[in-house]
Amino acid sequence: MANSTHISLDLIHAAHEEYLRHLPPTCCFSYPMLNKHTGRTMVLKHENTQPTGAFKIRGGIALFALRGPNQLGDGVISASTGNHAQSIAYAAQMHNTDCTIVVPESTPTERIEGIELLGSKVIAHGADMAESIAYAKQTALRESLSFIAPTEPEIIAGHAGVYLELFAEHPDCDAVYIPIGSGSGAAGACLVRDGLGLSTAVIGVQSALAPAAHISWRTGEMSTAPSRTRALGLATTSSCPRTQAIMRAGLHDFVLVDDHAIDQARALLATCAHTLAEGAGAAALAGAYELGVGEKVGIVISGGNATAQELATLPQWG
Repeated sequence: MANSTHISLDLIHAAHEEYLRHLPPTCCFSYPMLNKHTGRTMVLKHENTQPTGAFKIRGGIALFALRGPNQLGDGVISASTGNHAQSIAYAAQMHNTDCTIVVPESTPTERIEGIELLGSKVIAHGADMAESIAYAKQTALRESLSFIAPTEPEIIAGHAGVYLELFAEHPDCDAVYIPIGSGSGAAGACLVRDGLGLSTAVIGVQSALAPAAHISWRTGEMSTAPSRTRALGLATTSSCPRTQAIMRAGLHDFVLVDDHAIDQARALLATCAHTLAEGAGAAALAGAYELGVGEKVGIVISGGNATAQELATLPQWG
């Protein structure tokens, strides 16, 4: 089972209590039409209803609360395609801290605007996340800023609050499917599941067009791989040591799905569950379709920040 000397259940509870000072728990709903079409009971955890449209907001709030603004210095910098960026920007604005976000040059305009409207400076640099992260680290050293990685222990602890809430309402879920980019959400789920002594199968889902984390999980070695997925929240190009260590010990399985399956899941959610999901937010449902493990399953709708392109290309389900 998963364990970490850095991220205890006590730390996760502390992060969650801080989070609840600012925002309420998100809803868990099950939809009869979705259950009919999937042949199973699907419990959707609606992280798409967060103020920034994604579960990542929990991590930013937890980081600033648990580490403290004094340890973060005069300013912070990070790199992200959008959801982690908005999380850090949201928390920095709460604490009147200067924030800079580096995004890949291909990042959609609406995502950049969302970060800027939270008061952060955006720098578009690099062809992919690996290049953006490298530039953010260089800038941190040059300008004496605190670099914030998406898998800081406090951020994982904040993300784990999703599963404190889900398992409190539905401890009888046979499995929970979780989209994986950096792996912070899946790692948090493993830690909470083990801390609560549950037997729920935690199953990761990643796009086959951005398989770095899956390769690392399968081989046991840190890996890189190009990303060609349309699902921006899954578009990581390298694996993360901290989350990989937890996932290798705690995941029941890790499934790859193609972008067509993700698009079909987006359409199914819109048609049968009144839910707008971005590509990464629909990946868990696509994975549940692919693998078929569990009669009652938790489906994490990790984000609803669909781009204009995603909305324009939403297919008819079926």
